[in-house]
Amino acid sequence: MNEPCFDAAHLGHLELLTNRFEESLHFFVNVYGLTESGRDGDSVYLRAWDDYEFHSLKLTASNTTGMAHCGYRASSRAALERRVAVIERMNLGIGWSDGDLGHGPAYRFNSPDGHVFELYWETNKYEAPEAEKPALKNIAQRYHGRGVAPRRLDHFNLLATDVSKMRDFMVEALGSRVTEMIQLENGRIGGCWFTVNNKGYDMACTEDHSGASGRFHHITYAADHRDDILRAADIFLENGVFIETGPHKHAIQGTFFLYVYEPAGNRVEVANAGARLVLDPDWETVVWTEAERRKGQAWGLKTIESFHTHGTPPITKG
Repeated sequence: MNEPCFDAAHLGHLELLTNRFEESLHFFVNVYGLTESGRDGDSVYLRAWDDYEFHSLKLTASNTTGMAHCGYRASSRAALERRVAVIERMNLGIGWSDGDLGHGPAYRFNSPDGHVFELYWETNKYEAPEAEKPALKNIAQRYHGRGVAPRRLDHFNLLATDVSKMRDFMVEALGSRVTEMIQLENGRIGGCWFTVNNKGYDMACTEDHSGASGRFHHITYAADHRDDILRAADIFLENGVFIETGPHKHAIQGTFFLYVYEPAGNRVEVANAGARLVLDPDWETVVWTEAERRKGQAWGLKTIESFHTHGTPPITKG
């Protein structure tokens, strides 16, 4: 086993594109319950109430949908430099940017499927205004109870034409561990779940059955309790938000989940992972067979067909 690498500290943020900006913003602030922390040009910066950074979601007006980029924070300046050197040797680098309202200089690079990643060290930590200051000084913001009100950014899922290439990329470029994966009968890998720390996963990648590349599957924020997920289902119902599947429990990773589409069509999950952490330093990847996955989710709910076909941006039919 290779020596564990913790140069990447954690998933920091995603930038999502929306072609229905005002409706998407209303969803994320008033229904989903994120807090706006700033605006710049066509983008609004959002965060959950216990995200310590300035933002965990950058919502940008566009003529399309999907993920513009994802960002990981490095564990130190030296760690950032080490990762950049590795990525440049992989010939996947795009180059440095000056950062944005949420963080300092960032190094951008491509995944093998064309997704844009970035790594950064300098970050702007959220400073709650007086009306949002919590009673306890060890959390970022007072719990506001608006909408679903998730606690923190948890993970995201990308679609890819070749998951095995994404697996090798995540391990080499970010030092990720593969905690669980799906082995298909045709020899391909159907999905991989990755972590850069001791969470069960911060990123997942599953096979894109459309044949398109660089697409986005979903973003997930975490809530403290399973009851929060049940409450979220009622909130979505009352606000006319399309519920795709759940509440239910995943077999892989054991997450209690609920999936919806925000107004532009990007898939959004709210989830409770319980107390599950991967503390074992020589954890062996849990491999699920295709036959095991056909059984459905943990309690028997069959995986809905759209989970394998819906992604953003949508496929344009010629």
